[in-house]
Amino acid sequence: MSMFESLGRVGAAIKHAHNRNRSVRALNSLPPEIQKDIGWSVSPRNDPQVTLSALLLGSAR
Repeated sequence: MSMFESLGRVGAAIKHAHNRNRSVRALNSLPPEIQKDIGWSVSPRNDPQVTLSALLLGSAR
């Protein structure tokens, strides 16, 4: 396997993770009523512990 194939795989993985995180942020930004309607668990609002864990561990989901 060449170096360029490895870089391509890493780039694809980063792009996939970015798209997934962007989708999660968009769903979390919806109002709780809509989140419940589509089956997405309601994200806690303005909880300092959740904010800290999200900063330390990445996405909460």
